[in-house]
Amino acid sequence: MQKSKWIPYHELAWTEHIIAPPEEYVEMTELFCELIQKQSQIEVNTLLHLGSGAGSNDYTFKRHFKVTGVDISDEMLKVARTLNPEVAYIKGDMREIRLGKEFDVVVIPESIGHMTTLFDLSKAIQTAYEHIKPGGLLLLAALVHEDFQENNFVYTGSKGNIEITLFENNYMQSPSATTYKATVFYLIRRNGQLETASDTVTIGVFKRAIWHDLLSEIGFNVTSMELKNIYDQYLLGDGSYLMTMFICKKLL
Repeated sequence: MQKSKWIPYHELAWTEHIIAPPEEYVEMTELFCELIQKQSQIEVNTLLHLGSGAGSNDYTFKRHFKVTGVDISDEMLKVARTLNPEVAYIKGDMREIRLGKEFDVVVIPESIGHMTTLFDLSKAIQTAYEHIKPGGLLLLAALVHEDFQENNFVYTGSKGNIEITLFENNYMQSPSATTYKATVFYLIRRNGQLETASDTVTIGVFKRAIWHDLLSEIGFNVTSMELKNIYDQYLLGDGSYLMTMFICKKLL
């Protein structure tokens, strides 16, 4: 049996658009765009995407807005720049970066989960707040504690001579934990030759009331809505994956 290599997730950024093509993100990203147009108190032209990853959401955002993306990973930024040369991508940590300008809207579609402590979560939200014009919006999507399930997922894709299958297992150590482990295992075949790789990522998961309290304390007027069936097509066996969209208005 071939031994799996441990490889940090960001070093597998090149696989992102094979196992999850940007076209598969269009429906969810268009929902963001629709909410932005309906909920913003000001005209929206500029968008800041914190934790932009491989640029799959920006593939759709750029059709509607002038987009700036921020990510901490050089590998993810390289993939994103190839997909979206029209987008201004900047390397930075969402907890610390200050661009010296404000945007009409800031979005964090999912990467907020990489904030594993309330301290880090607060810093990331403060970054968003400081980059939003008065009357603008922060939209973010998160898995809240009450909706967590120990799910298993499978993703597959191919490009040229490369075929990839990705398995993901989500596991929480105890019901009171504020993080869970997402363990991923890759089967990568090049011309039929198998390589395997794995990684485990810690994801923050906080109660809904904590989200509302924190966002309100920082200065947002907050409402929320459920995001259903985002990843249910990739689930193995029973279960569901329910996310929450937080719609956060900065007062005029």
